[in-house]
Parts: sequence; structure tokens; C-alpha cells
Amino acid sequence: MTKKNTNSREPFLLKPVSKNYLWGGQRLRDDFSKEGSYPLAETWECSTHPDGESLVASGMYTGQTLSSVIQKHPEILGTRMREQSEFPILIKFIDAKENLSVQVHPDDEYARLHEHGQNGKTEMWYVVDAEEDASLIYGLRHDITASKLKESIKTGTLELFLQKVPIRKNDVFFLRPGTIHAIGAGALIVEVQQNSNITYRLYDYDRIDRNGSKRPLHIDRALEVATLNKSNLPTQPLRILRYQPGYASESLCHCAYFYVERVLINTERHRSMVALKTSSLSFEVLVCIEGCGSVFFHEKKDAIHFIKGDSIFLPADCEYRVHGMCQLIKVGV
Repeated sequence: MTKKNTNSREPFLLKPVSKNYLWGGQRLRDDFSKEGSYPLAETWECSTHPDGESLVASGMYTGQTLSSVIQKHPEILGTRMREQSEFPILIKFIDAKENLSVQVHPDDEYARLHEHGQNGKTEMWYVVDAEEDASLIYGLRHDITASKLKESIKTGTLELFLQKVPIRKNDVFFLRPGTIHAIGAGALIVEVQQNSNITYRLYDYDRIDRNGSKRPLHIDRALEVATLNKSNLPTQPLRILRYQPGYASESLCHCAYFYVERVLINTERHRSMVALKTSSLSFEVLVCIEGCGSVFFHEKKDAIHFIKGDSIFLPADCEYRVHGMCQLIKVGV
């Protein structure tokens, strides 16, 4: 009998790609031990996108790109991914010291037709932290025509039409393609999105970048994909914590492209660790947003020790145990 090869079922840490956009700050370095030059705006925690690929940071594939490991071992993605040609998601930390640009993303149909076959961008935000007066832009206050919106951009009055929403730590927001939006100053966010980097900027506050130039806008394409009707105020989803010995979990988001849960681990008063298993259908990714802990595998013979800010890739059909006191964002497809 051939011994089962378990190497491709081993969890591993991910090393993110850092992005120092002009609106970023230093919280990702100070609070989450991230590497990158100031202003550190984003870290792409789990990414195979050509604009920034995550590296494997533990185990036998250390130093290799996530995409190369997937190419060698496609089974780690799970049976649900057999019919898909590319990795489906991108996970980020975002530190908005200043306001992000007002922007919009296309859906799959538009992106594949006009952006060389790329994916559109559906996304969700989990607010890890927020300053007292932090807010975000979510859609429009009332219906508007494309010509009137375009004129407001020229005259600098666009903000009069944008719907601002106060945010608090632990809030969740789901954004469909076409929603005009922006993350506001003072927000620290985990973003889960389709594997896409298509952004159409409508407005950027006339800011100057490090080269002394204004960043480009994409007004015509933005208006082709934007929803110009009044947006309903976003409401927080019904969230129910389900308790098990040593941990609790709640669903944050479930859509056609991904699902997201929050998991709270506390094994301080338990002799046994939390035993978990990924489905054979899908891989999962754990992002630690608070605390620290360990993931044990190979019948507890091997372990990954993680701290706040770390991200761990869990192959499909992977049995593991978690020990520690932490909060995790768990993502799958």
C-alpha cells in the first residue's frame, strides 16, 4: 500500500506584499509587525495577483510564491476549485491614515469585456479598529445622472452627493460592484475581495503624490459601471456567536465568491486544544487580528506559532488543532 503523502496538506504561514500608497500610516508596522516603508497603506496577506504575490513563510516551500505552490499542488485548493482557472480571492490589511480616493469597481461581465478578461471586484470590509470620528463613503445620498455627477467632479462638489456612514470597531460592510465608495481616515480594516486589482477613481481630493503629480482618475469608465441610484444605508448583518469548548465563531459574510467568519479562541482553561478541519471542498485562510496562538498538525507533532497580524493558509481537507487566546478572521470559498 502506498503511504499517503501529507506534505500538501500542511498549513503554512504567508508573507504579505506591502504597498506604501500616499494615504497610508504606520499602524500596520507598529501594531501588526508588518514590514514596509512609510506610509504603509496595505499588506496583501493572501494573494496570487501579479501586482503583488504572497510568499510562503514556513514549511518546506518557504520563500516560494503562493501561486507556484498551488501550481505544484492544486489539490490544496479543494474540489470546488477544479473548474476554476485561477485563485479566487485576495485578502488585505488596510490602514487609512487619510481618506482613500472615491472609487468604484466593475463586475465580472464588464471587467472581462473591457479589462482583458480580468475578474470584477466584489469585496467586504471587517473593521479591526476605528477612530472615534471615522467614517466611510457608501453609495449616493440620492439619485443622480451621470452628467450631473461628472460636473460635480469638475466643480469639486462631489462630496455633497456622497453618503457617509460612521463606523465602529467590529463593523462589517459588503460592497457589490458598482457601489461608489471610499474608506475614510482613521479606519483599520481587513478586506476580503475577488482576485482583482481594478479600481476606477472618481475623485482624489486633488492630492499630489510623491512625484508631485495628481493620481490619474478614470471618470468615464467609473460612470459606466457605477450605480447612480440612491443607496440604502448599510445595516450590520445579524451575527450570532456559536460557542464550543475553547472557542466561539460567527458568520460575517457569505456570497458567491467567498465566505468570512470571525473565530475567537480561548484555550486558557481547557486541557485539550480546539480540533478543527477544513472541508475537502475548499482551502481556508486564518488572519490573526488580536492575540497569539499555535496551529498544530501531523497529530500535534508539528506546529505553526502565530502572532497578531499573521496569516495562515490551510489546505483543503486539513486536520489541525489551535491553542491560544486570539481572534481570527477565517476566509474560504
